[in-house]
Amino acid sequence: MNKQDQLNMIKEDFINCQKVLLAIGDETRQSILLVLMGTDCQTGLRVGEITEKTHLSRPAVSHHLKVLRDAGIILMRKEGTKNFYYINVRTELGLLKTLVLDIDKFMQNFYLNDEILEG
Repeated sequence: MNKQDQLNMIKEDFINCQKVLLAIGDETRQSILLVLMGTDCQTGLRVGEITEKTHLSRPAVSHHLKVLRDAGIILMRKEGTKNFYYINVRTELGLLKTLVLDIDKFMQNFYLNDEILEG
């Protein structure tokens, strides 16, 4: 694969990752994700529990949970009138891994070799 082909692939990776990058780029959402990661993925947490652990207001937590859900990073399970939020183990975060691996491969192919030649 030539340089332009790899750049085009990385451009596609960025496009595929836009929602995820926007969702996890926010510090508040990062703290919510850390709280959710600290729990059992099968059980999840309710908004009130996340509110207690993050010291955010309920409306703020609800808003950020919606952004994370829309990006496919978390899922919600209903139990009667209760909603439980948990990390999506088959998440769109895998797209980030692809992006990083493609960038790493590109750097190794086209930049690390230049440094060796210059050194």
